[in-house]
Amino acid sequence: MSERLAEWARDHYLGPVVTLGEWMTYQPPKVGGKPSFALTGPSAPPAPTPHASAQHVATFAPPPRVASMAGKPLPGEGVWRVLDTVNGQPAVYGTYVRASRVYSSYVSGIVSMNQSLVRFELRPGGEDPGPGNWHASDYIRPGTRRGLVATFNSGFKISSSDGGFFLNGARSGTLTRGVASVVYYRDGHIAIGVWDRTVRMSPDVVGVRQNLHLIVQQGRVPSAVDNNVETSWGATLGGGYYVWRSGMGITKDGRVIFVYGPALNVRELAELLRHAGVVTGMELDINPAWMSFMYYQHSQTAHPKPVNMLPTQVQPPDRYFYPSSRDFTAVYAR
Repeated sequence: MSERLAEWARDHYLGPVVTLGEWMTYQPPKVGGKPSFALTGPSAPPAPTPHASAQHVATFAPPPRVASMAGKPLPGEGVWRVLDTVNGQPAVYGTYVRASRVYSSYVSGIVSMNQSLVRFELRPGGEDPGPGNWHASDYIRPGTRRGLVATFNSGFKISSSDGGFFLNGARSGTLTRGVASVVYYRDGHIAIGVWDRTVRMSPDVVGVRQNLHLIVQQGRVPSAVDNNVETSWGATLGGGYYVWRSGMGITKDGRVIFVYGPALNVRELAELLRHAGVVTGMELDINPAWMSFMYYQHSQTAHPKPVNMLPTQVQPPDRYFYPSSRDFTAVYAR
């Protein structure tokens, strides 16, 4: 209800009222301290060791440990654990990492998804992009949950994203040349790049979600992430640089990385992606009301159990079991 009310208000010229409320509730991050939860985290039941070629084993093995950006790592920090398996193979890994020596009590969640084992679907939101001939539901309906591995938030409101939205032949806004874009293909894999330069329209494209500009390019973080943070990278609660942010990227070997967490500036978000192996990455949505990553236990049953990757996220784990006001991504086992 709060999501839909905020979206309705912004769409009916009441954006300043919503922004005022956000400013009044903003609390700057505290300096120092320790996380409020253990960074070891639960894991899925162990999967059998793959019996295949060395290349196959390398593909399904855990990614390299992610270095803490806060100094000496805490127990479990940066260590990947299996969140879900597909056909007995680890398909989704997750870990917790602190992004700052200054705000050392805040923890970000990082997820690595293997595209050879999972497929990605773009879903519309009831308010954004709103009603349309999308041929897709704005939530994960009963009867369509078997094989559901993960769900996560998308980008800014389309009117603020500098780009557009495309799904199953329908559009909202304009697909804009030069804008960072997640491209969803008919076979279930995704690519991330710059529209009409490194990614473009083709008969195999079923979805495109654009949002701002790349924050990781060729494995490097561009200096642009430090420029005009409040105007170029989203209106933040209280006008602060350090807020909840999310992003996603692609590694050299094609894994999809999702990162989100509190008290992040744009550079820290980009560095988290880069530390996780991303060579091409982009920011998604910001501010606590929109952040969510859920993985699903018992995903091969008709009633998988949603679990929040970060226990500190505002959204409940079953968020996408009900109509969503914003577009999002659903991840299924292949």
